[in-house]
Amino acid sequence: RDNMAEPPKALFRVLIDAKIEDIFREITRTDRPLGAIFNGMLVTDRLGPGGRMQMRTASGRHTLVEGEIVEYDPPRRFAHTHRFTRFDDPVCRITYELKPVGGQVEVTLRIDGIPAGTPTAKSMSWGGDFILRNLKAIAETGRPPLGTRVMYALMDTLEFVLPARTRADRWPLEKRA
Repeated sequence: RDNMAEPPKALFRVLIDAKIEDIFREITRTDRPLGAIFNGMLVTDRLGPGGRMQMRTASGRHTLVEGEIVEYDPPRRFAHTHRFTRFDDPVCRITYELKPVGGQVEVTLRIDGIPAGTPTAKSMSWGGDFILRNLKAIAETGRPPLGTRVMYALMDTLEFVLPARTRADRWPLEKRA
């Protein structure tokens, strides 16, 4: 088999000192912004396989990511397709795997099918590490680091500069053909 034919992937891993259920809830909650995941709101028509999902700004006015839930196996696995709404790039797949390891929880974030040489690939090259560092901080201390909180405040203030194509009304939460 030709390894060059396989789509690019990225793998990120962290050990977290918290309950596995709390960590899983932190990456799948729909009741408030996900502090680990760029302070986005997870919006879905069904939190289970086949459910449409989006990551919207905390205000709900813009949709940054759209996809479909592929796996939902609390508290061990959550996977979904992923496409940034501001780019015309193909979808990739995000998988979170959680497993107990010696009194802690190992969280693996895997990104498969990253479209090489695209704006999506550039964002994904550092996004996984950012998400896991913030997830660890939130699970262990109750909030993201100060630098992340400042960044989120700036993102909220500058939301008006997002492209019109990301407005939530242009991304209804329904099955797309």
